[in-house]
Amino acid sequence: MDNSKGTVFCATFLKLAVLLTLARHVSAKTLKYQVYEEQKVGTVITRLREDVADVLSKLPSSIPLRFRAMQRGSASLLSVRDQDGEISIRTKIDREKLCEKNLNCTIEFEVLTLPTEHLQLFHIEVEILDINDNAPQFARSVIPIEISETAAVGTRIPLDSATDPDVGENSLHTYSLTPSDFFKIDILTRTDGAKYAELVVLKELDREVRASYELQLTASDRGVPPKFGTTLLKISIADSNDNNPVFEKPSYVINLLENSHLGSLLIDLNATDPDEGTNGKIVYSFSSHVSPKILETFKINSDNGHLTLTRKVDFETTNSYDIDVQAQDMGPNSMPAHCKVIIKVVDVNDNKPDISINLMSTGNEEIAYISETAPVDTFVALVRVDDLDSGLNGEVECRLHGQGHFKLQKTYEKNYMILTNVTLDREKRSEYSLTVIAEDKGSPSQSTMKHFTVQVQDENDNAPTFEKTRYEISKVENNSPGAYLSSVRASDPDLGPNGQVSYSILESMVHGSSISTYVTIDPSNGDLYALRTFDREDVSQISFLVQARDSGSPLLRSNVTVMLTVLDENDNKPVIMMPQLWNHTADVPVSKYAEAGDMVTVVRAIDRDADANGDLSCSFIGGNDAGYFNIDTKTCEIRTNVSMQDIPVDHVELTVQVEDHGAQPMSTRALLRLSLYENIENNMNPHLTGGGTAESPLDISMIIIISLGAICAILLIIMVAFALRCSREKKDTRSYNCRVAESTYQQHPKKPSRQIHKGDITLVPTVNGTLPIRAHHRSPTSSPGPERALMGSRHSQHSRQSLNSLVTISSNHIPENFALELTHATPPVEQVSQLLSMLHQGQYQPRPSFRGNKYSRSYRYALQDMDKFSLKDSGRGDSDAGDSDCEMGRDSPIDRLLGDGFGDLFHSDGHHRLHPGEKRSPAGLYVHVRPC
Repeated sequence: MDNSKGTVFCATFLKLAVLLTLARHVSAKTLKYQVYEEQKVGTVITRLREDVADVLSKLPSSIPLRFRAMQRGSASLLSVRDQDGEISIRTKIDREKLCEKNLNCTIEFEVLTLPTEHLQLFHIEVEILDINDNAPQFARSVIPIEISETAAVGTRIPLDSATDPDVGENSLHTYSLTPSDFFKIDILTRTDGAKYAELVVLKELDREVRASYELQLTASDRGVPPKFGTTLLKISIADSNDNNPVFEKPSYVINLLENSHLGSLLIDLNATDPDEGTNGKIVYSFSSHVSPKILETFKINSDNGHLTLTRKVDFETTNSYDIDVQAQDMGPNSMPAHCKVIIKVVDVNDNKPDISINLMSTGNEEIAYISETAPVDTFVALVRVDDLDSGLNGEVECRLHGQGHFKLQKTYEKNYMILTNVTLDREKRSEYSLTVIAEDKGSPSQSTMKHFTVQVQDENDNAPTFEKTRYEISKVENNSPGAYLSSVRASDPDLGPNGQVSYSILESMVHGSSISTYVTIDPSNGDLYALRTFDREDVSQISFLVQARDSGSPLLRSNVTVMLTVLDENDNKPVIMMPQLWNHTADVPVSKYAEAGDMVTVVRAIDRDADANGDLSCSFIGGNDAGYFNIDTKTCEIRTNVSMQDIPVDHVELTVQVEDHGAQPMSTRALLRLSLYENIENNMNPHLTGGGTAESPLDISMIIIISLGAICAILLIIMVAFALRCSREKKDTRSYNCRVAESTYQQHPKKPSRQIHKGDITLVPTVNGTLPIRAHHRSPTSSPGPERALMGSRHSQHSRQSLNSLVTISSNHIPENFALELTHATPPVEQVSQLLSMLHQGQYQPRPSFRGNKYSRSYRYALQDMDKFSLKDSGRGDSDAGDSDCEMGRDSPIDRLLGDGFGDLFHSDGHHRLHPGEKRSPAGLYVHVRPC
């Protein structure tokens, strides 16, 4: 450790001990520092603004704080700067003058922060550390000592003590003596801790051999570097005197009241000497090395040894004295006898308490000012009480005499604060007279009183204060929007508009959304409400700030944190991840040679709920009546109960239920189809059996990615197929597509532009059931006679096959409730005429029916066998005679409608002319209706 005077010890270390925290405004902290003595004027010890930044950070940053020192006594050695609370040395400090030998040398004072609306109290203790600036020193440079040659070995002679005003390691530590065969020193300690030396005779002395000795006595401390003080012992050997005086006891202890009167007899010392005459006459005196302070305070009668008090003692200054007394006869070569008298000063209650009141007023030190709107426990004044007595005599009780509007509260040790006890009202009373009374516990007790005045001023300086520093609330998920959550409360002691508190929620973001979309607050009473239904699985906790502000001028506000926890509700079913399910079903292969206890598969499931709501268990609820398998309710492992070779069936369907443990349990079921295989490797699916999950488990994200990829691929294929089909249909203008016409009608059901005429219907021969693509450009008025004549050459037996060909009719105007009632009795000509009439009138309309991958039209006939009438079209205008809905040889409604007379109707020459290269098809005719 550097002992340089220019270095401050212990770079401003803090031992913060929070001794008091008042309700709202005032807090008390003790700040302890250390500094070496003898530092230069202006040396900085610390800056309070930095050391108490944690406290000041809680105060409004807009307030310019000032520091004021409430100094007393030795505190004037230090100065405190107003702006930042910098504590520096005002006057060079000498620890030895300030505290003498007191080990604890501390300068104590209080520092307040202004203005008083944001007052903070700090108790400052600056310990003054000692440096080794003093060397041990003897009162005499030469100490004469006379010893009789007859002195016995072990004879002890007290020596002068050295003094060192330093303390601790720098104080007097030990003595040393020049080596000698006849003398040594013993180092002893007094009751006050001071060390002294006694000279001890080691060998018998012979004056005739050596009449004197000179030895150097050295006193040293343990400073760095150590310092020394020396004195010379001149020892003279005297001729023997037969008998020396002897005290009754080597030491005496006396208790002396500090209020003892001067001249009081302390002790009657008595030494005896058997010699007669002058050799037996004893003279009492203090030893030559006693301090001047003892000589001033006490007196010993040389003739009778009476020790008396000559000066008042003070326990608070010195509480004990060590006095060395010697008795010596008047004979030649006398050898003195020594004894020690220890006087202990007893404290008495001789000091009144001292009261010091520090007010925050300027100009008048007897008046304190306070706002009428000041809340309870507002600081008014600082009181310090001191009593120099010790024990009960120094214990002081302090009380405040007044009207109950103020109270006295102890902060630490001897300091008190006067605080407001109620809210003051200047209009009712503008001035108070207070009296501080301090009384010690001595017997009899002593007391002191001091008066001061408090004036009430009008001021508004209180911000709303929340009841809690943090609100923690909870709400069960799936609440209804507008549900009540909780309330936050803030109070403002001001009156009128200054005390009207309103609430708001400060803007913040929660999972990318504004907090205002989650909760709202009633600005008048602080009630919190939910604005949405909470889902714990999405948001489990929401933190936001609520601000309370008054309507005063200036407007004051304060914030509090509200933590909303969304509690879980059992609102999620378990989801089975393994084995992979399709339509709640999974196929699980099982080895036919599996033995009892072998694992078949593992059911893995997840539940987004928490705690018991997400704790899952598995069980069989069906399919295991024979007990072939068992399932672990916790791990959900399915194992065999028996050897699979003993099972008489090859397939087992097990229904597994996964259930959570919520108050209202939710469950999921899965059907596991277990199939026995001899060669299990060829049928093993690790995603179904669970056996491969340890090596290559498919997590849910991979499954989702694969599924999305498959869906996109399917959609792309469908879009390409539709594009190709649309492109082909646009190119095909030679045929009429009834499916497209019907689809167009369903999307745009409006009346056609013109009526259908008989000329729009043509009969086209087919080749092997395939319709040749031909273009027909006819007007509605043109005669269909020539083609009908060609077609009429066919006989009635061919007409039935022709009608089994695809009939494509564009008829968008027949009502759905129309029933076509035709019989075989109706002549063929009338049947066709009736059909054409209906087409002409727009009364015949098909109804679409989607069945799987087939597109069929069901016509509302009185006929019951509707499945025989199928118009599956390829979209190219040709007839699909091989469709499952159109079987050759079965009667269709058209067959019965037209009958055998169809050919006679159009028969002209009985022959049909084939185009070059055409062959007659078994289905000989195709009815073609020109598009409208």
